[in-house]
Amino acid sequence: MEKSNKKTAVVVGGSSGIGYETCVRLVNRGWDVVNISRTPCKNAKVTNIAADAAAGTALSDAILSVAEKTPVSALIYSAGFSMAAPIEFAKESDYRYLFDVNFFGALQSIQAVIPSMKARGGRIILIGSIGGDLPICFDSFYSASKAALEMLCRSAYSELKGYNIKVTGVLPGGTATNFTFKRKVYGDDENKSYSQSVNKAVAALANIEQSGMQPAEVAEIIYGLLLADKPPVIKICGAKNTAMRLFSRIVPEKITLKINERVYNQ
Repeated sequence: MEKSNKKTAVVVGGSSGIGYETCVRLVNRGWDVVNISRTPCKNAKVTNIAADAAAGTALSDAILSVAEKTPVSALIYSAGFSMAAPIEFAKESDYRYLFDVNFFGALQSIQAVIPSMKARGGRIILIGSIGGDLPICFDSFYSASKAALEMLCRSAYSELKGYNIKVTGVLPGGTATNFTFKRKVYGDDENKSYSQSVNKAVAALANIEQSGMQPAEVAEIIYGLLLADKPPVIKICGAKNTAMRLFSRIVPEKITLKINERVYNQ
Protein backbone atom coordinates (compact mmCIF):
# COMPACT_ATOMS: atom_id res chain seq x y z
CA MET A 1 0.00 0.00 0.00
CA GLU A 2 1.56 3.25 -1.16
CA LYS A 3 1.50 6.43 0.92
CA SER A 4 -1.29 8.83 0.08
CA ASN A 5 -2.55 12.25 1.12
CA LYS A 6 -6.03 10.83 1.43
CA LYS A 7 -7.53 9.84 4.75
CA THR A 8 -7.20 6.15 5.50
CA ALA A 9 -10.01 4.04 6.92
CA VAL A 10 -9.65 0.50 8.20
CA VAL A 11 -12.83 -1.54 7.89
CA VAL A 12 -12.93 -4.86 9.70
CA GLY A 13 -15.49 -7.09 8.03
CA GLY A 14 -15.84 -5.19 4.77
CA SER A 15 -16.36 -8.15 2.46
CA SER A 16 -20.15 -8.09 2.64
CA GLY A 17 -23.23 -6.42 4.08
CA ILE A 18 -22.91 -3.16 6.02
CA GLY A 19 -19.11 -3.34 5.99
CA TYR A 20 -19.00 -3.72 2.20
CA GLU A 21 -21.41 -0.83 1.61
CA THR A 22 -19.30 1.31 3.95
CA CYS A 23 -16.16 0.48 1.96
CA VAL A 24 -17.91 1.47 -1.27
CA ARG A 25 -18.99 4.84 0.10
CA LEU A 26 -15.56 5.61 1.48
CA VAL A 27 -13.60 4.83 -1.70
CA ASN A 28 -16.15 6.64 -3.86
CA ARG A 29 -15.66 9.75 -1.71
CA GLY A 30 -11.90 9.82 -1.84
CA TRP A 31 -10.73 7.70 1.09
CA ASP A 32 -8.03 5.08 1.05
CA VAL A 33 -9.73 1.97 2.43
CA VAL A 34 -8.18 -1.17 3.86
CA ASN A 35 -10.53 -4.08 4.46
CA ILE A 36 -9.51 -6.74 6.95
CA SER A 37 -11.53 -9.94 6.80
CA ARG A 38 -11.26 -13.63 5.97
CA THR A 39 -12.61 -13.05 2.46
CA PRO A 40 -11.72 -10.01 0.32
CA CYS A 41 -13.88 -7.03 -0.49
CA LYS A 42 -14.57 -7.23 -4.22
CA ASN A 43 -14.37 -3.49 -4.82
CA ALA A 44 -11.23 -2.97 -6.88
CA LYS A 45 -10.33 0.27 -5.07
CA VAL A 46 -10.16 -1.41 -1.66
CA THR A 47 -6.91 -2.88 -0.31
CA ASN A 48 -7.48 -6.25 1.32
CA ILE A 49 -5.64 -7.94 4.17
CA ALA A 50 -6.71 -11.47 5.08
CA ALA A 51 -7.18 -12.03 8.81
CA ASP A 52 -9.60 -13.86 11.08
CA ALA A 53 -10.91 -11.84 14.03
CA ALA A 54 -10.88 -15.00 16.14
CA ALA A 55 -7.30 -16.04 15.30
CA GLY A 56 -5.07 -14.75 18.10
CA THR A 57 -3.32 -11.49 17.24
CA ALA A 58 -3.94 -11.75 13.48
CA LEU A 59 -6.34 -8.81 13.51
CA SER A 60 -4.21 -6.45 15.57
CA ASP A 61 -1.14 -7.43 13.56
CA ALA A 62 -2.97 -6.49 10.36
CA ILE A 63 -4.06 -3.11 11.74
CA LEU A 64 -0.58 -2.33 13.00
CA SER A 65 0.84 -3.16 9.56
CA VAL A 66 -1.43 -0.49 8.08
CA ALA A 67 -0.63 2.07 10.79
CA GLU A 68 3.11 1.62 10.19
CA LYS A 69 2.65 2.89 6.63
CA THR A 70 0.05 5.62 7.02
CA PRO A 71 -1.94 7.36 9.77
CA VAL A 72 -5.31 5.70 10.33
CA SER A 73 -8.11 8.28 10.42
CA ALA A 74 -11.01 5.90 10.98
CA LEU A 75 -11.69 2.39 12.22
CA ILE A 76 -15.04 0.77 11.44
CA TYR A 77 -15.59 -2.59 13.10
CA SER A 78 -18.29 -4.49 11.24
CA ALA A 79 -17.32 -8.13 11.74
CA GLY A 80 -20.02 -10.33 13.21
CA PHE A 81 -21.21 -13.86 13.87
CA SER A 82 -24.60 -15.16 14.97
CA MET A 83 -25.80 -18.52 16.27
CA ALA A 84 -29.29 -19.76 17.04
CA ALA A 85 -29.21 -22.29 19.87
CA PRO A 86 -30.73 -22.89 23.31
CA ILE A 87 -28.54 -21.75 26.19
CA GLU A 88 -28.78 -25.24 27.70
CA PHE A 89 -27.19 -26.97 24.73
CA ALA A 90 -24.94 -24.30 23.22
CA LYS A 91 -21.41 -25.54 22.60
CA GLU A 92 -18.56 -23.70 24.28
CA SER A 93 -16.53 -23.65 21.06
CA ASP A 94 -19.40 -21.85 19.30
CA TYR A 95 -20.15 -19.15 21.87
CA ARG A 96 -16.48 -18.46 22.51
CA TYR A 97 -15.94 -18.04 18.77
CA LEU A 98 -18.94 -15.69 18.67
CA PHE A 99 -17.50 -13.48 21.41
CA ASP A 100 -14.07 -13.55 19.76
CA VAL A 101 -15.57 -12.13 16.57
CA ASN A 102 -18.25 -9.81 17.98
CA PHE A 103 -16.53 -8.42 21.06
CA PHE A 104 -12.88 -9.34 21.55
CA GLY A 105 -12.07 -8.62 17.91
CA ALA A 106 -13.44 -5.11 18.36
CA LEU A 107 -11.45 -4.66 21.55
CA GLN A 108 -8.28 -5.87 19.84
CA SER A 109 -8.89 -3.51 16.93
CA ILE A 110 -9.36 -0.50 19.19
CA GLN A 111 -6.19 -1.28 21.10
CA ALA A 112 -4.24 -1.63 17.86
CA VAL A 113 -5.45 1.61 16.30
CA ILE A 114 -5.21 3.95 19.32
CA PRO A 115 -1.44 4.65 19.03
CA SER A 116 -1.88 5.74 15.40
CA MET A 117 -4.75 8.06 16.29
CA LYS A 118 -3.43 9.63 19.48
CA ALA A 119 -1.29 12.27 17.76
CA ARG A 120 -3.88 13.40 15.18
CA GLY A 121 -7.24 12.26 16.48
CA GLY A 122 -9.56 9.89 14.67
CA ARG A 123 -12.91 8.15 14.51
CA ILE A 124 -13.85 4.70 15.80
CA ILE A 125 -17.21 3.24 14.86
CA LEU A 126 -18.41 -0.08 16.26
CA ILE A 127 -21.39 -1.79 14.64
CA GLY A 128 -23.61 -3.03 17.42
CA SER A 129 -27.27 -4.02 17.31
CA ILE A 130 -30.65 -3.22 18.79
CA GLY A 131 -30.40 -6.89 19.77
CA GLY A 132 -27.99 -5.76 22.47
CA ASP A 133 -30.88 -3.89 24.13
CA LEU A 134 -33.79 -6.17 23.27
CA PRO A 135 -32.75 -9.83 23.48
CA ILE A 136 -33.13 -12.02 20.42
CA CYS A 137 -34.82 -15.25 21.43
CA PHE A 138 -32.46 -18.21 21.06
CA ASP A 139 -29.72 -15.90 19.77
CA SER A 140 -28.80 -14.93 23.32
CA PHE A 141 -25.04 -14.99 22.84
CA TYR A 142 -25.27 -12.55 19.94
CA SER A 143 -27.40 -10.22 22.08
CA ALA A 144 -24.99 -10.54 25.00
CA SER A 145 -21.97 -9.78 22.81
CA LYS A 146 -23.63 -6.69 21.35
CA ALA A 147 -24.60 -5.45 24.81
CA ALA A 148 -20.97 -5.83 25.85
CA LEU A 149 -19.85 -4.02 22.70
CA GLU A 150 -22.13 -1.09 23.49
CA MET A 151 -20.66 -0.75 26.97
CA LEU A 152 -17.13 -0.97 25.53
CA CYS A 153 -18.08 1.85 23.17
CA ARG A 154 -19.30 4.05 26.03
CA SER A 155 -16.14 3.42 28.04
CA ALA A 156 -13.86 4.04 25.06
CA TYR A 157 -15.70 7.30 24.35
CA SER A 158 -14.87 8.57 27.83
CA GLU A 159 -11.28 7.36 27.84
CA LEU A 160 -10.29 8.58 24.38
CA LYS A 161 -12.09 11.91 23.94
CA GLY A 162 -9.10 13.72 25.49
CA TYR A 163 -7.04 12.61 22.48
CA ASN A 164 -9.69 13.81 20.00
CA ILE A 165 -10.59 10.21 19.21
CA LYS A 166 -14.36 10.10 18.75
CA VAL A 167 -16.09 6.78 19.39
CA THR A 168 -19.62 5.90 18.29
CA GLY A 169 -21.64 2.71 18.52
CA VAL A 170 -24.04 2.25 15.61
CA LEU A 171 -27.12 0.15 16.42
CA PRO A 172 -28.98 -1.14 13.37
CA GLY A 173 -32.11 -3.19 13.74
CA GLY A 174 -32.96 -5.86 11.19
CA THR A 175 -30.92 -5.30 8.03
CA ALA A 176 -31.40 -7.14 4.73
CA THR A 177 -28.02 -8.81 4.19
CA ASN A 178 -26.65 -12.31 3.70
CA PHE A 179 -25.87 -12.33 7.42
CA THR A 180 -29.32 -13.91 7.78
CA PHE A 181 -28.26 -16.92 5.77
CA LYS A 182 -24.82 -17.27 7.34
CA ARG A 183 -26.21 -17.66 10.87
CA LYS A 184 -25.23 -20.93 12.53
CA VAL A 185 -28.51 -22.64 13.39
CA TYR A 186 -28.50 -25.74 15.53
CA GLY A 187 -30.50 -28.67 14.19
CA ASP A 188 -33.50 -30.29 15.86
CA ASP A 189 -31.37 -33.10 17.23
CA GLU A 190 -29.14 -30.53 18.98
CA ASN A 191 -32.02 -28.34 20.15
CA LYS A 192 -34.01 -31.29 21.53
CA SER A 193 -37.08 -30.09 23.46
CA TYR A 194 -36.47 -26.51 22.25
CA SER A 195 -36.50 -27.40 18.55
CA GLN A 196 -39.93 -25.98 17.71
CA SER A 197 -39.29 -22.76 19.63
CA VAL A 198 -35.87 -22.31 17.99
CA ASN A 199 -37.29 -22.81 14.51
CA LYS A 200 -40.03 -20.23 15.14
CA ALA A 201 -37.54 -17.71 16.48
CA VAL A 202 -35.13 -18.22 13.56
CA ALA A 203 -37.93 -17.75 11.01
CA ALA A 204 -39.17 -14.60 12.76
CA LEU A 205 -35.65 -13.17 12.95
CA ALA A 206 -35.02 -13.88 9.27
CA ASN A 207 -38.23 -12.04 8.38
CA ILE A 208 -37.29 -9.07 10.60
CA GLU A 209 -33.88 -8.84 8.94
CA GLN A 210 -34.90 -9.32 5.34
CA SER A 211 -37.77 -6.82 5.62
CA GLY A 212 -35.59 -4.31 7.47
CA MET A 213 -33.24 -1.53 6.40
CA GLN A 214 -30.92 -1.87 3.45
CA PRO A 215 -27.20 -2.06 4.26
CA ALA A 216 -26.61 0.98 2.05
CA GLU A 217 -28.84 3.04 4.36
CA VAL A 218 -26.81 2.02 7.40
CA ALA A 219 -23.56 2.75 5.52
CA GLU A 220 -24.78 6.28 4.78
CA ILE A 221 -25.39 6.80 8.49
CA ILE A 222 -21.88 5.55 9.24
CA TYR A 223 -20.36 7.90 6.68
CA GLY A 224 -22.28 10.83 8.14
CA LEU A 225 -20.90 9.99 11.58
CA LEU A 226 -17.35 10.07 10.23
CA LEU A 227 -17.91 13.66 9.10
CA ALA A 228 -19.89 14.90 12.11
CA ASP A 229 -18.19 17.44 14.38
CA LYS A 230 -19.92 16.05 17.45
CA PRO A 231 -21.02 12.49 16.72
CA PRO A 232 -23.22 10.80 19.34
CA VAL A 233 -21.89 8.05 21.56
CA ILE A 234 -24.72 5.78 20.41
CA LYS A 235 -26.52 6.13 17.08
CA ILE A 236 -29.67 4.12 16.49
CA CYS A 237 -30.56 3.51 12.85
CA GLY A 238 -34.09 4.34 11.81
CA ALA A 239 -37.12 5.89 13.49
CA LYS A 240 -38.74 2.53 14.24
CA ASN A 241 -35.66 1.21 16.04
CA THR A 242 -35.30 4.48 17.95
CA ALA A 243 -38.91 4.19 19.13
CA MET A 244 -38.43 0.55 20.12
CA ARG A 245 -35.38 1.37 22.21
CA LEU A 246 -37.15 4.27 23.93
CA PHE A 247 -40.21 2.11 24.59
CA SER A 248 -38.06 -0.58 26.22
CA ARG A 249 -36.69 2.00 28.65
CA ILE A 250 -40.08 3.38 29.66
CA VAL A 251 -42.18 0.23 29.99
CA PRO A 252 -41.60 -2.25 32.86
CA GLU A 253 -39.11 -4.91 31.84
CA LYS A 254 -41.48 -7.87 32.18
CA ILE A 255 -43.87 -6.24 29.73
CA THR A 256 -41.05 -5.47 27.32
CA LEU A 257 -39.83 -9.06 27.47
CA LYS A 258 -43.35 -10.39 26.92
CA ILE A 259 -43.79 -8.27 23.80
CA ASN A 260 -40.33 -9.29 22.63
CA GLU A 261 -41.22 -12.97 23.04
CA ARG A 262 -44.31 -12.49 20.87
CA VAL A 263 -42.16 -10.93 18.15
CA TYR A 264 -40.21 -14.20 18.03
CA ASN A 265 -43.35 -16.36 18.24
CA GLN A 266 -42.63 -17.67 21.72
